[in-house]
Amino acid sequence: MGSQTGAALQKQTLLWFVVAVSQCVSALGCEPDYELAIEEVCLDTFRLDMQKLDQRHWCSWEDTVELYGKLTNCTYLWALRMNCFWPNRLVDEFFIRVHKEYFHDCSLSGRLLKDPPNRILGPFIAIPVLVTLLMTALVVWRSKRSEGIV
Repeated sequence: MGSQTGAALQKQTLLWFVVAVSQCVSALGCEPDYELAIEEVCLDTFRLDMQKLDQRHWCSWEDTVELYGKLTNCTYLWALRMNCFWPNRLVDEFFIRVHKEYFHDCSLSGRLLKDPPNRILGPFIAIPVLVTLLMTALVVWRSKRSEGIV
């Protein structure tokens, strides 16, 4: 019974090995053509779409989500056409390059960080300064009045 279990385990291991090797060969076999396709078709279309969009809106997720979705779908459809796995290492590297080129100045929340208007920022600066001055004046005034201190 132990030899049957060992044989089944060997067959299962061999099957997993064959599947893993076939996936690696398939993923490696599509590299040059797939990379060229997503660069020339998907990225060029995305570049044209982003040029139409004002650069100040590149960090606005509401403005870029459709364009980004089209780019993602394009890479996926080309992977299907070329019998490549998706996502793969090329897609990861491709999107890292896209982010470095178009979204490197964006915050994690998707909004471009900027100072609030002075009407909002002013009270947050003025009130603590005034409270500090008032408390300092109160301490000085109380220290000059020594009567009633036990």
